Amino acid sequence: MAKPLSEETLAIIEATAPVVAQNVDQIVPVMYRRLLAAPEIRALFNMSHQHGNSPQHKALAGALVAYATHIRNPGVLIDALERIAQKHVGLQILPEHYPHVGNALLGAVAEVLGEAATPEILNAWGEAYWFLADTLIAREEQIYAGSEKQDGGWRGWRRFRIDAKVAETSEITSFTLTPVDGLPVLKHRPGQYLSFRFTPVEGEEYRRNYSISSAPDGVSYRITVKREPGGRISNWLHDSVEIGEEIDVAAPAGEFFLDPTDKQEIVLLSGGVGLTPMMSMLESYGGGDLRMVYVHATQNGHHHAMRDASRLKAHESHVFYETPEESDVADGVHAGRVDPSWLVQISNPATADYFVCGPTGFMQEMVKGLKAANVPETRIHYEFFGPATAQIG
Repeated sequence: MAKPLSEETLAIIEATAPVVAQNVDQIVPVMYRRLLAAPEIRALFNMSHQHGNSPQHKALAGALVAYATHIRNPGVLIDALERIAQKHVGLQILPEHYPHVGNALLGAVAEVLGEAATPEILNAWGEAYWFLADTLIAREEQIYAGSEKQDGGWRGWRRFRIDAKVAETSEITSFTLTPVDGLPVLKHRPGQYLSFRFTPVEGEEYRRNYSISSAPDGVSYRITVKREPGGRISNWLHDSVEIGEEIDVAAPAGEFFLDPTDKQEIVLLSGGVGLTPMMSMLESYGGGDLRMVYVHATQNGHHHAMRDASRLKAHESHVFYETPEESDVADGVHAGRVDPSWLVQISNPATADYFVCGPTGFMQEMVKGLKAANVPETRIHYEFFGPATAQIG
């Protein structure tokens, strides 16, 4: 259990929080520069997120300011902390990684603030950091232990074999994975993701998360990956990885999943490759007593993966193409973008639960639109492929 912060530390954090907030856009890049200098830490990060205007940097900056602002009542950040813990577990973050982060943070504060960062201030921020770190370490251990104890569960990395590779579109491919040891696998919650440790070239290591796009069966998993321009791993998976190859996989994680208990109506809303967790939900519960409406948005029919599956499983299915071709329009799709106000016309906003996944801009528009339509926040659920601390709504 994390040691409570002293009154002296609380007072120092409150007094210095405005100064840190004013300089946070300089502190965070310096922190990452220091952190990524350690090879054992560098492998944990997606280096494509480390550019100058990085959403990951912005997310961390916002998290630092929020933590300092709520230093006396960190409980208000519990949802954000759970997202961070789940992402950390997916990437196999361990207690021994935390000192690297703490040293990088304090070093960055000292470098940017200069003489203003007195030993007393640095000590207080160090104490505050370790309070947060110990809280996350404890929660992450709970998740690791919980996964390990379940039927088919495991801790750490487990070797899986690629048993099938299916091109869904010219830019989206599905991979079916089965464990090399032949034993059962943990039945994931529909909507969760797997994390991977890839070594495309000897001496290189990359870690990535991909949503599971199949229903839980205790035997295998399926992931569905979009080729990203300049994406080191997505292009390698598409172009070089073949059936029979083996990769390292961590147990399913993530707090974005569909639990049908006490649900009356489910509206699944996806954009682009954000359809992957929705496929898991549809395969798990589609066609049953729980009403499920599926709305998907993409560029046109050439970019629409797994369309037949959504038609078969959803009670009601709608497709939006931003630039439809003539054959698309004839097939009954909607032209243009999804309007959140339309969503509440085809569902009951008083009782429906809305699950949203897709590009960050798409999700921001949908979540804000649903809130504007008076859908309670407790019934708006979202997952996106970005930094765990980023804000959507």
